[in-house]
Amino acid sequence: MRTNSATSAKNAQRSLRLEQNNIMENKQFETQAIRAQLERTDYNEHSAPLFLTSSFVFDTAEEMRAAFNEESDDFIYSRYVNPNTSEFINKVCLLEGADAGFATATGMAAIFTTFMSILKSGDHVVSCSSVFGATHAVFTKYFPKWNISYSYFNTNNANEIEKLIKPETKFIYLETPTNPAIELIDLELVAAVAKKHNILLIVDNCFATPYLQNPIKYGADLVIHSATKYMDGQGRVLGGIVVGKKELVHDIYLFGRLTGPSMSPFNAWVLSKSLETLALRMDRHCENALYVAQKLEGHAQLENVSYPFLPSHPHHAIAKKQMKAGGGIITLTLKGGYEAAKQFLDKLQMIKISPNLGDARSIVTHPASSTHCKLSEEERLKVGITPGLIRVSIGLENKEDILNDLLSALK
Repeated sequence: MRTNSATSAKNAQRSLRLEQNNIMENKQFETQAIRAQLERTDYNEHSAPLFLTSSFVFDTAEEMRAAFNEESDDFIYSRYVNPNTSEFINKVCLLEGADAGFATATGMAAIFTTFMSILKSGDHVVSCSSVFGATHAVFTKYFPKWNISYSYFNTNNANEIEKLIKPETKFIYLETPTNPAIELIDLELVAAVAKKHNILLIVDNCFATPYLQNPIKYGADLVIHSATKYMDGQGRVLGGIVVGKKELVHDIYLFGRLTGPSMSPFNAWVLSKSLETLALRMDRHCENALYVAQKLEGHAQLENVSYPFLPSHPHHAIAKKQMKAGGGIITLTLKGGYEAAKQFLDKLQMIKISPNLGDARSIVTHPASSTHCKLSEEERLKVGITPGLIRVSIGLENKEDILNDLLSALK
């Protein structure tokens, strides 16, 4: 049985953890990403250990009862939460300015768990039309099966959102920048509409990361990330997370606790370590991407080069308003459509073809034939996915080497 001194020590550890969190709230991004971590165990380790355990034990029946009735924050079962997922969640909450969070096995698990914890039969959603292909499939293939409807708004005309809102609308969902067209949506404008109609605003912040953009600051209620991308940054593990208001996240947590889309302790441990270098990596991604975009703009083989911090980008002013820098993704539209795009991909030497993004290694994808191939041609064209569009995830290699590989493939 646990002694009073042991219980006191446990409570003291919790107090210390809360005190450390309060201290971290006043620190800068880079410091929070590095210094926010689990309290040390009795072994006094310098780096947070990996907790590979399916469940946790209790010293008394009363402790177990209290834990299951949410009267204590004792760990129960790693499907619910684990010390490693707890550390990862705490870090992202600090970086995004959120109250609470829930970590999932993938980015799509975060999106689906969020949707299903809020929606019921008969509800309606307003979303930007330019969304990740799998998210679009949830809207178009599965929502109708559950009698949930949706309306898309054009990312180039966010002012039309208000016309789409119905009495049964539960939230506005958007990506900014969007995948893959790299379109920007004014968060402040959309948040004002959501607040006016007393509905939620949910933002997929994957492309920007918490380092470049904080949607909660502009009025978002929930923020979602595919941690697989920039948060990991090296193409090693899958993960997702949703953070935001405590009462909303609690419902998401309960749904996830029951249905099991939880993040593994190992992946959480890897991702927590990766966050320590997120700022450094994003600075380099952005520097390289802007350089490559500037050098390729106006190339004879390209119809268009799109990057948020290029003055030529139609949403440049929005990007400058709400993003610290332009991110690590550029799009190239080749003259000659799909055949030209295919030849370009096949000519690349260093840069590889992959559906992933946000990696230390530069990656290219042809969205029309891969990530968004399930959309009809008409649907793709409506959201700017033309046959010649190439999404380029600019990595951390030397920027001249990245540029030269792209230029060589354009010959």
